[in-house]
Amino acid sequence: MKIKTIFKTAILSGAIALGSVAVQAADFPTKPLNMVIGFNPGGSTDIQGRVLANVLGEHLGQQVNVINRPGAGGGVALAQLANSRDEGYTFVFGTSSTITFGPLAAPTSYDLDSFSYVAGVTLGQSAIVTGEGRPFSNWSELIEYAKANPGVSYATQTTLDRLLIDYIAKQEGVSFRIVPTAGGAGMAPLILSGDVDFGYSGGTHSGYAETGEMPVLVSLADDRLVAFPDAPTLRELGYEIDPGEIRVVMVPNNTPQSHITRLAEALEAATKDPRFIEITEERILMPVVFIEGEAVKAQLAGQIESYKQLIEEMGGLN
Repeated sequence: MKIKTIFKTAILSGAIALGSVAVQAADFPTKPLNMVIGFNPGGSTDIQGRVLANVLGEHLGQQVNVINRPGAGGGVALAQLANSRDEGYTFVFGTSSTITFGPLAAPTSYDLDSFSYVAGVTLGQSAIVTGEGRPFSNWSELIEYAKANPGVSYATQTTLDRLLIDYIAKQEGVSFRIVPTAGGAGMAPLILSGDVDFGYSGGTHSGYAETGEMPVLVSLADDRLVAFPDAPTLRELGYEIDPGEIRVVMVPNNTPQSHITRLAEALEAATKDPRFIEITEERILMPVVFIEGEAVKAQLAGQIESYKQLIEEMGGLN
């Protein structure tokens, strides 16, 4: 076969392939989709996800059903997604720590490479918080108080935030009395009543932004919190940790690229939708972003290495 003929054949084949992708994208979706949320109904991820599902449904032309599959900090939902063959008709809307830290804390059937990442749409706003009337008003004062009063109590919710506070205690040469709690609903009464001195909040503090009942001491995001700009980040305080989270949409690895592209387009449109912006930025006080899938994966990969180093430095997890 002549080179010119081969070249023409290659062009034709490429055109057919591109045409096939375009047809796949145009055809997707042809039936309702399922958004899986790995947390119970009523939490901030669920509240936000339900609005996102409605907006996505309008852009995709198909209903997006919300399915709650709580367990293992979102790990149950991801374990099921890793085995899905649904080609993007089922996807998870979840938090990045389930991917970055979850497999390091306990054996899982998934890891970073088990999924394709469609896009990140929100930056988490976790924080270290306290209550009113404490004998300290900022982080430096808390550390000084803890040094003079061993046994200052800390409300923990996750293995990750326990690792962070253990690291901080080691750096500062202080000891804290650890009080395990079951999520924000378990933490809030202890902080508000004064039974516990300070604690971790994944977002519960946003409900007390106006009243000032739950002052924020430290931002656990990469930057200062949108609603609490006076609280310094961990790095600003001298701790070399970046536990910032991204709320991200993930699909099974067998999902065609055309389907991923279509979902990403709908997600980008959703981040500009007033309903999604309102629920995210005004109600749960988290910034709306749009981060492309490959950039999300690269950021998560870097965070995994950081957590590995931290765990090694701390001699493992408690």
